[in-house]
Amino acid sequence: MLRKTLIACALMTAIPAVAQPQAKPAIGYGSPIGVGEALALIERGMEKSAAQGLKMVFAVVEPSGELVAFARMDDAPYASIRLAQQKASTSARLRLTTAELEERVQGGRMALLSSDEVIAIGGGVPIVVDGRIVGALGVSGGTAAQDAAIAEETVASR
Repeated sequence: MLRKTLIACALMTAIPAVAQPQAKPAIGYGSPIGVGEALALIERGMEKSAAQGLKMVFAVVEPSGELVAFARMDDAPYASIRLAQQKASTSARLRLTTAELEERVQGGRMALLSSDEVIAIGGGVPIVVDGRIVGALGVSGGTAAQDAAIAEETVASR
């Protein structure tokens, strides 16, 4: 009985590791996004969110994670100010979407939460130009799925 229990425990802990998606190859960094392009991106995001009746916060960062441009729509949640910035910074520094990180955490990759600079909530998307990351957009104010959808649609429309 003890042997069966040990085997069952070993299988349960191995399954999350096996089920993890394979990491994408790292993308290099490019020249940081300019303030004009960052503001235009935020404007498009605000239009998309307003069309859905959402009041959101937008942050664009350069590859280092430092803020380039920011906007908070009227009556957007104050907590979303910091969340949007964290999502953008995480996405730029780790070179992937925060929705991907959220999926990894839900799949058992709890080590991702060991850094206070990482946020695993959908809404952060890298901005890629010619295969290089030039920044990232962070969106907050809706559900994680709404934030991720607005961020992905906004970056894709550029």
